[in-house]
Amino acid sequence: MADLLTALGLAIALEGVAYALFPGAMKKMLLQVLAQHTGHLRTAGLAAAALGVGVIWLVRG
Repeated sequence: MADLLTALGLAIALEGVAYALFPGAMKKMLLQVLAQHTGHLRTAGLAAAALGVGVIWLVRG
């Protein structure tokens, strides 16, 4: 459970850094995300989740 909370905290910290350093770019990115079809977002999300699990598997394995 501690590893999960650590990973969640790291993800939140990295996202916060991106918004703090590049607020204009993040706004543009969010507008582009809103313009995407739901299916494309779902596919990208599943790919990102699979990549993340793969990285964890490689690191922990």
